[in-house]
Amino acid sequence: MAEFVGAVDQGTTSSRFMIFDHAGNEVGRHQLEHEQILPQPGWVEHNPVEIIERTNACLQSALNSTGLSASDLVALGVTNQRETTVVWNRRTGRPYYNAIVWQDTRTDRIATALEREGKGDVIRRKAGLPPATYFSGGKIQWILDNVDGVREAAERGDAVFGNTDTWVIWNLTGGPHGGRHVTDVTNASRTMLMDLETLDWDDELLSFFGIPRQMLPEIKPSSSPDAFGATLATGALGGEVRITGDLGDQQAATVGQVCFAPGEAKNTYGTGNFMLLNTGNELVRSESGLLTTVCYKFGDEPVVYALEGSIAVTGSAVQWLRDQLGIISGASQSESLARQVEDNGGVYFVPAFSGLFAPYWRSDARGAIVGLSRFNTNAHLARATLEAICYQSRDVSEAMSKDSGVALDVLKVDGGVTMNELCMQIQADVLGVPVSRPVVSETTALGAAYAAGLAVGFWKSTDELRENWNEARRWNPQWDEAKRDEGYAKWKKAVERTLDWVDVQ
Repeated sequence: MAEFVGAVDQGTTSSRFMIFDHAGNEVGRHQLEHEQILPQPGWVEHNPVEIIERTNACLQSALNSTGLSASDLVALGVTNQRETTVVWNRRTGRPYYNAIVWQDTRTDRIATALEREGKGDVIRRKAGLPPATYFSGGKIQWILDNVDGVREAAERGDAVFGNTDTWVIWNLTGGPHGGRHVTDVTNASRTMLMDLETLDWDDELLSFFGIPRQMLPEIKPSSSPDAFGATLATGALGGEVRITGDLGDQQAATVGQVCFAPGEAKNTYGTGNFMLLNTGNELVRSESGLLTTVCYKFGDEPVVYALEGSIAVTGSAVQWLRDQLGIISGASQSESLARQVEDNGGVYFVPAFSGLFAPYWRSDARGAIVGLSRFNTNAHLARATLEAICYQSRDVSEAMSKDSGVALDVLKVDGGVTMNELCMQIQADVLGVPVSRPVVSETTALGAAYAAGLAVGFWKSTDELRENWNEARRWNPQWDEAKRDEGYAKWKKAVERTLDWVDVQ
């Protein structure tokens, strides 16, 4: 009898495959990074072929290391970096262009033109999103307009689009030989092309970007026993496994953190930070710079919505210290270096490498380090980098409280940066509420596994999933209110220095 659920987590910097048991414990994993392609300032790309090759290698290696086989898996879930756009030929399986990553800002003129032409309010009303470089719609338009032959191929029905969940599922289920061209409601809600009320592609929104409808995948629930097909018996798993769950990474983390009740929130610390607040079956339209998005849809149950605060650069700012500046040799060293100083020494770092996302939505912003004096050292910059992660999360938390009327009483956290204990203490200090990390911190993959397992009855209900959640560590605030207010006021002042740096036409 199959006793485990697998989860593909195709992320911004790596792909991984994880295996979980019925108690939600990790049984095995394998993870591989892929190249970050940076052709020019503001452009971020991935090689889709490399992504699927690394994904397949992770599937094989995780099974080999655990001694399991495809027959031991009751189902497979998929989660992914959202908004990252792949356009490929459905007959050959070859991408027409590299994947354009969610961080990429090349579509700023497309977003600005939408606002100038009065289409922004329509997109906000229907899709719950502001026109921004972040989302998939503008990236598809850019490929159609700038890569030779793609528009003609799209109109013939040969060129198709998907975020990386669609690309992975299509390849795992057969690719050019019958692969399923599907996505789920959470990923579709990140394109600027889906109506949040009908949960279907919207012809008016498609017309704004000049996107042929036949390019788009079929939209399915996030958890469904027959929506996504099965892996090939000859594929990387070496057997057929039904794919029964698909969620964008942040919605998957929300499920993994068992935030199933309205008012429950989580914050994921990865390449960027993403805070989601479950608003139940109510579609809450933000007045404070947040996104209205789909949280999840399980089978035939009503859709659940969320408010989201998306921050472009948090964990990747630590990578920048390592890869571009060379002041640390690994991410973990950011903590030991930052601990060498008591505070930031007056230094504030706003890592607006891709503009500013929530709640500002300013594509004209660029990164800035302010408050420097000769007294400052690399330790102060490391500390300021950790503080930037936490202050950006406070920006989003403040906006959520305004929109929802709900003040946080505790923040559930997950993702790689939560292993940095100094950063989590600073987060509690900056927010003024406790920060709680679960035993299983890789909640993105866990959430995809939960969605897949629910679809086939491996888990009977969300109540059963709640029983799996256990707290591993809690950080309580140590700053007084005066120190908290002073630090946040200086942060806001630093943010102002980043604005109007790039001329957007």
